Amino acid sequence: MTAGPGAAPPQAPPAPEQPQSLRIAYDEGVTDRVATLRVWRGDAGGGDFCDFEVPIQEGMVVLDAIHWIQANRAPDLACRWNCKAGKCGSCSAEVNGRPALLCKTRVEAVTRPHDRVVVVEPMQAFPIVRDLVTDVSWNYEVNRRIQPFTPAAGETAPFVMTEADITRVEEQRRCIECFLCQDVCHVLREHRAAPRFFGPRFMVRLASLEMHPKDVADRLPQLRAEAGLGLCNITKCCTEVCPEHIRITDNAIIPLKERLADRDFDPLRALWRRLRPLPMAGGGAPHRGAEPEGPAPR
Repeated sequence: MTAGPGAAPPQAPPAPEQPQSLRIAYDEGVTDRVATLRVWRGDAGGGDFCDFEVPIQEGMVVLDAIHWIQANRAPDLACRWNCKAGKCGSCSAEVNGRPALLCKTRVEAVTRPHDRVVVVEPMQAFPIVRDLVTDVSWNYEVNRRIQPFTPAAGETAPFVMTEADITRVEEQRRCIECFLCQDVCHVLREHRAAPRFFGPRFMVRLASLEMHPKDVADRLPQLRAEAGLGLCNITKCCTEVCPEHIRITDNAIIPLKERLADRDFDPLRALWRRLRPLPMAGGGAPHRGAEPEGPAPR
């Protein structure tokens, strides 16, 4: 219908109201439980802990509490996070001195009973950027130094493999690169041996490549030297903090140590290599399958 000459022009519908700021608030009386989050604040130049009283609801995780602080008390509090589902590995920090994902740590489970305090601080093995955010870029530099998956020349996907071979490397592929294992490792954390030791996360990656039935590259020389495999004394602390429950020590580090020991100290294997050098595959990588699994024939 067309409006007459004297009719008022049509008006646009009002724009939906936009919130001025993120607010996470609880209705009065919803919860009477309160915990104190003692959060480290500062940067590379130094800092200190600040206390925040946070109302606690059933099922609340530490990341929820950090978001409440950002919305209601300290909007400039820096914290890295992404999925809030325990799959991106972004919200790594330390809760009561233990490396953990903030999104998978229940506040009630870690609240100290004697004073209702939860201590949250950044990972100690990496340089601090600000507050709970650390610089983990060194890990990606290490990753670039590892030779990627290298099949034999002329062999392309799809590969035919046995189920046992697939199962053996499947566990290592679950890693979400949260770097909690790197943070808890005393070789990196206390001895600051990053220039000489790749750390548990990359032992997992090296194991997934070394154990792959279609990979022909030889990474044992790198494990012996640059990666510093011998510096690990298998305390299993990395396994204890892994959110994906990867048995890092048992199924990655120890098998790599066994392969390296076989290569370096088994006299029969050494004699076999002298008599029959490993053939080359692809771009000059030694073919691991050429070396017999058992003792050399007599």
